[in-house]
Amino acid sequence: MEQAALRAGRDVRSVTLLAVSKGQPPARIRDAMALGLTRFGENYVAEAVEKIRELEGAGAEWHFIGRLQANKTRQVAEHFSWVHSIDRLRVAERLSEQRPRHAPPLNVCVQVHVAPDPDKGGVLPEELPALLAAISALPRLALRGLMGMLPYGADAPAQHAAFARLRGLADAARTAGLPLDTLSMGMSDDLDAAIAEGATIVRIGTALFGPRRPER
Repeated sequence: MEQAALRAGRDVRSVTLLAVSKGQPPARIRDAMALGLTRFGENYVAEAVEKIRELEGAGAEWHFIGRLQANKTRQVAEHFSWVHSIDRLRVAERLSEQRPRHAPPLNVCVQVHVAPDPDKGGVLPEELPALLAAISALPRLALRGLMGMLPYGADAPAQHAAFARLRGLADAARTAGLPLDTLSMGMSDDLDAAIAEGATIVRIGTALFGPRRPER
């Protein structure tokens, strides 16, 4: 991350490392925390809630980064500080309704479909402005920015093009009056391009924890 930031002429402190801990047991997360990591990304609600409860009080900040089904929003609203993967208004509305009143507003990013890949979720770019405007009006959410994922195996030019497109969409939203401050983009295989194109959060799993156990 530091080398990528230097190549891009950026301060590495402007990029937050989100450790993707899906598939990792609580003991490994504790080891990561002992090395200074505090922010962890999870994809599966039931697995994540179990770990969050076991590690309660340890000082971790939890980010939900997977596809979110409408029937799982309550647990996410109650246990997480961030959601990166909103792509439907109904999910955002449920998160706002179910966010506990004693908790601060839930930080959210809208996932945008910026590259052709049927396995990746996200709102289409042309539908983004309307979704952002609607989410910004929800009382228990804090709209922070955009999130994007690329197909596995995309080459460097394709990575830069997709991330630059996401940055352009965020710039357009700011011009329209939305105070977005977050670009959640870049993983272990494409973090260099993401940082070069303005990422403020990179979601890193394999490079930190090694290959994860097979998904269930």
